[in-house]
Amino acid sequence: MRARLLKTALITATLALLSACQGMPMTSDANDPGIDDPMRGAPPVTKGLDAQGLKTLLVAELAGRRGQYERAAQGYLDAAERYDSAALSERATLAARFSQQPKLFETAARRWHQRAPDAEAPLRLLASLAQQRGDWQAALDSRLTLVAQGEPGELASFAEQALTQGADPQPLAIRLRRHLLVADGNAPYAYDAVLATALLEAAGGDAERADARLADLARTHPELPALWLTRARIAMQRGNPTAARSDARRGLETSPDDTRFLLLLARSELALGQVDAAERQTDRLLAQQDEQPELRLGLARLFLEARQPAPARRLLLPLIDDDATPPAAFLLLGGIAAQQGEIDNALLYYRQVPEGDQFLSARLQAARMLIDADRLADALDFLRLERLRHDDQAADIASLEVELLDQVGERDAADKVLAEARDRHPSDNGLLYLQAMRKFNAGDLDGMEADLRTLIERRPDNAMALNALGFTLADMTNRFDEAYELIERAHRLAPDNPAILDSLGWVLHKHGENARALPYLEQAFAMMPDQEIAAHLAEVLWSLERSAEARRLVERGLARFEDHPKLTELIERIPALAP
Repeated sequence: MRARLLKTALITATLALLSACQGMPMTSDANDPGIDDPMRGAPPVTKGLDAQGLKTLLVAELAGRRGQYERAAQGYLDAAERYDSAALSERATLAARFSQQPKLFETAARRWHQRAPDAEAPLRLLASLAQQRGDWQAALDSRLTLVAQGEPGELASFAEQALTQGADPQPLAIRLRRHLLVADGNAPYAYDAVLATALLEAAGGDAERADARLADLARTHPELPALWLTRARIAMQRGNPTAARSDARRGLETSPDDTRFLLLLARSELALGQVDAAERQTDRLLAQQDEQPELRLGLARLFLEARQPAPARRLLLPLIDDDATPPAAFLLLGGIAAQQGEIDNALLYYRQVPEGDQFLSARLQAARMLIDADRLADALDFLRLERLRHDDQAADIASLEVELLDQVGERDAADKVLAEARDRHPSDNGLLYLQAMRKFNAGDLDGMEADLRTLIERRPDNAMALNALGFTLADMTNRFDEAYELIERAHRLAPDNPAILDSLGWVLHKHGENARALPYLEQAFAMMPDQEIAAHLAEVLWSLERSAEARRLVERGLARFEDHPKLTELIERIPALAP
């Protein structure tokens, strides 16, 4: 594609030059000193591919070929602005996608949409980008624009994703209800908006209205699999597995090969205590999907959630006969054996998890299992042996050992393990970070700061260390300027990290800049809705005199999070925020 653009640019430039030559007198002698320069006093070129435009395009093209995508994207954006070209805006967007610069990517996509408002691709990109940053209203608006253009907005899928990621369903439902008032009910995909609205209304507690919508749709479009899928899912969410089973069966009648209905049937049968019936549905699923290992894992988890370890084990055991056993299978089998008191069998399963993503998790679960069985000495011996067996993972295993010893109150033993590990691995940054955090927990802020500054000196691009030090300075000292500088550096390195966004909002609040702090905290909470970010966001809303919103957020947080020390602390400081 890059080669084609370069070739096109050169051809266009050549044609432009030829056209200019054809419009000039052919009899004049350029070497005649008596003839003035014919271009002297001519107005600047504002249209066509002049020298500056060609240079901009060539520089952008070469930058893209060299992998300098940010420079390429900016060059195409400049050229698109100069020539008001949707095609160049599209090319800028393609380059920006690889630039690791989210703001540049969104700017390019927005410019593309402005120049090609009827194009589907930039609208879908803008919807996706808004969704990634937690701006659900903007994402919904982009999708509704697609619907207005006759394209599928995939609104029901959007509603499910929004609910899964903790978005507030009420404002989204209000926006969709406004859309339904003016939408053509006979238009393609009109039912999708109805399904999305019902999902959001049900999640927001407006069950009666959601049921009425779905009942109307069942009368007019009973052939829609998505209708029965939505009804079954809502029924399961409400704890009505009988209705979910009925709706899933209706869905299978409309779409016999749709495995989602088989899965819903299995879930509803399990909820009704019909384990044998659930196994029959999972057998059908496996037969349809050619015995996929990931499916077996997912179904095993389903049975484990229903506290049915025996069928889960039956699903998992065929996987360990394979040479390429998924690590998760060993983890799950280890967990089942541990629950049934088969400690030594569980240990064998956990030890078979190879180095990789699940490796440390398996060792952590094994050690915790032994500690829960009052076998602390065995747990420590196990971790020491694992350090010897896996030298590349030794520092990480030592970190696990330290954390476990801290959890059981064996701080002196933890100190000894950490000191020994740091002697063996003096350049390991993970161990240094762990040492810094343990000093913080012990109240040694100066020691924590010294360790983190050493770590930052070693790795100036360590966003986690920059953020940890910056947040501590913002939260526990008055050194706000230092804190802001550290957190801002971390934000430049990881602009989409919710913990860093939370820190940035919090330090701005400490500076008294609540209006600037608010969008960072809102974005952080949308991406990672935990109780600490909720407390920070509520306090900033309160400071901005948006007291009703702050109270609602605190109330939802207290109901949502089982442990909420930061919210409790906030209410103690500002009693008016108590529900």
